[in-house]
Amino acid sequence: MADGSAIEWTDATWNPVTGCTKISRGCDNCYAERFSERFRGVLGHPFATGFDLTMRPDRIQQPLNWRRPRMIFVNSMSDLFHKDVPRRFIDQVFDTMERADWHVFQVLTKRSSLMREYLRDRYGKGRGPRHIWCGVSIEDAQAKSRLKHLQEAPASMRFLSLEPLLGPLGKLVLTDIDWVIVGGESGPGARPMEANWVREIRDQCLRQGVAFFFKQWGGLRPKTGGRALDDREWNEFPPRNTPQLAAAE
Repeated sequence: MADGSAIEWTDATWNPVTGCTKISRGCDNCYAERFSERFRGVLGHPFATGFDLTMRPDRIQQPLNWRRPRMIFVNSMSDLFHKDVPRRFIDQVFDTMERADWHVFQVLTKRSSLMREYLRDRYGKGRGPRHIWCGVSIEDAQAKSRLKHLQEAPASMRFLSLEPLLGPLGKLVLTDIDWVIVGGESGPGARPMEANWVREIRDQCLRQGVAFFFKQWGGLRPKTGGRALDDREWNEFPPRNTPQLAAAE
């Protein structure tokens, strides 16, 4: 767990799983892979096995020991719903999140259908806790099916991470979506993001009453292009219905 994060839309990260495999073009220049592979073979380093998928059971209980409320990005270095993460391990992660209800947990995946089925099995016809936010990454129009999967999942708070945004998304029906994050790609070989793609998403969020957060333009480094869209920063969040977190702020 990292107390503090350079990611603008969260406070901390928690990685009970690390490593992943690529499933779409949004994964091509994965920052987590690039970071992890730097340490492959370094004896004793947490990423000695590089970006190989790795369960880390010693980290399962970490949020329970973190008493000050935080927003926590779950598995910033992996995907909890990777097909090779055992169901019993996902259960343990959710058990911890449910117990640590003074935090807000932000669970983000590209394996949207697997998350939908897991949430259906766990919560049935009800809804998951409001302090567990569930989101999907969408990088281009071909990945928009993930939006429908998220809308079909019994989550109480749903969000989209449109990062790295690699093309126009066209019309978005944002029914039951609480939050939209947009960002450009960063790092070596970063693919450019056009301003009109971002404006189209922002305008749809405004019309449909969805909180809009613009993370970055991207470039060689995350902050290369800054964060301003049409001369202002967009830092909207959905309502945070965790009393402890609201009080801490």
